[in-house]
Amino acid sequence: MIKQKINSRMRAVFLLSIMFFLGVFWVTGSAIASESTDITLEQALVIVSAARERAEKKGILVNIAVVDAGANLMAFVRMDGAFLGSIDLAIKKARTSRLFNMSTGTLGGLSQPGEPLYNIEISNAGLITFPGGVPLKDKNGNIVGAIGVSGASVEDDHEAAMAGVAALK
Repeated sequence: MIKQKINSRMRAVFLLSIMFFLGVFWVTGSAIASESTDITLEQALVIVSAARERAEKKGILVNIAVVDAGANLMAFVRMDGAFLGSIDLAIKKARTSRLFNMSTGTLGGLSQPGEPLYNIEISNAGLITFPGGVPLKDKNGNIVGAIGVSGASVEDDHEAAMAGVAALK
């Protein structure tokens, strides 16, 4: 009988301990989830829309890709008539920018012959090292994704991408 009471008390203490730790985990997990450093689908669509609007104003046809913090595609638009070959370039520009947390134009400068990252574009299943890919940052400066634009001149691609960046702020 005494042994049975001790066992039931131990079980109760054990269950209460588990409930306490699950409660702490739940509260901590909720706090972490609310401070996400990833882009939302809604934000990605706003960014794509702003880049597309800039392209339309300039009279250029481009492909626009937005990736999340893990460099996974979140949103993509191919404007009517934009080059098919630029689909892959836009996605790779966004991905490259996120993987290295810098604009693809900056990375391009570092990947020229004699520079420290020469030939980096052949890594990671192919990178793009010319302008049009730009990191996306939240209000705290955390990188939450990247945008890539391709289909026009590199200057116009970059300008459209920067319009997307500006829409996030």
